[in-house]
Amino acid sequence: MPRPKDETYIVDLCDDILGLKAHRGHRFDFLLGDPGRGGRQSRLPVDAYYPELNLVVEFHERQHSESVTLFDRRPTISGTTRGEQRKVYDRRREEVLPQHGITLMVFSYQDFEHTRSKRLRRAHSDRLIVQERLGYLTPLTPLTPLAPPIQEFPS
Repeated sequence: MPRPKDETYIVDLCDDILGLKAHRGHRFDFLLGDPGRGGRQSRLPVDAYYPELNLVVEFHERQHSESVTLFDRRPTISGTTRGEQRKVYDRRREEVLPQHGITLMVFSYQDFEHTRSKRLRRAHSDRLIVQERLGYLTPLTPLTPLAPPIQEFPS
């Protein structure tokens, strides 16, 4: 069985930690790409959407932070390079999603142990990193007092 993409690996960790199943590749009606021929705008996908939490999780591989000829070679419908378009669309997600009450959490390959080719190593610490970032979103467990409360006596 082939190794899953790094994005799939990170979203799987999020699913497990949150105890929810993400809507992968979800598209919102209000998150639109540049107009194409004829003026039509496509809905932009997000890596993972958790509607119960109003949370979008994005995983940024190396092409989000550096030029990668393989990905950036193709021209886009809007006349920019694919690398420039990716930056515009990343900014658009950062701006538009919060306007609709949706939290955007971005994980980068740089957050995790990775190889020289910028692929994740899949280290034990990955789960801890994701858990720490998602911690405020997971259900809280009530604390059990370790000792009975101190009683105050009248003086």
